[in-house]
Amino acid sequence: MDDQAKRAMIESLFDEGMLTLDRDAEYALRHDDFVMEMPQSGERIRGRETMRAMQEGFPNPPVGTLRRIVGSGDVWVAEGVNDYGDDVWHWVVVIEFDDGRFRRETRYYGKPFPAPDWRAPYSEPMSD
Repeated sequence: MDDQAKRAMIESLFDEGMLTLDRDAEYALRHDDFVMEMPQSGERIRGRETMRAMQEGFPNPPVGTLRRIVGSGDVWVAEGVNDYGDDVWHWVVVIEFDDGRFRRETRYYGKPFPAPDWRAPYSEPMSD
C-alpha cells in the first residue's frame, strides 16, 4: 500500500474535515491486533473488538475537526480539535500501519490554555 492510499484511509474518517465517528468504518480499517494507547491517562485498549465496544459505550462523542495529516511509510500523524459542547480538547494521533490497516494508535490530548504575556512579542494568534 502506498502513501497516497494510507493518507486516504485516514482521511476517510473525516467528511470535509469533520470526524464522522463511524464505528463500523473505523472497525474495517483496524488490524485484528489493533492497540490504542493514551499515555496521559495510562490506558491501553487491545483489539479492534474492544475498541468498537469502547466507542459504543462512549457517553458524549465529540464533534471532531481535522487540522492536518502528515506522514509517510507506516507512520502517520493526524491532529485536530474535539468539541464536546462545553469542553474543547486538541488532539494528536500517531497512527502506525501494518498490512494496510491501522495496527497502533497513540493518542495525545491537551486542553487549550492562554499564552503567557512574555511571549506576545514573538508570537501571533492562530486562527485555525
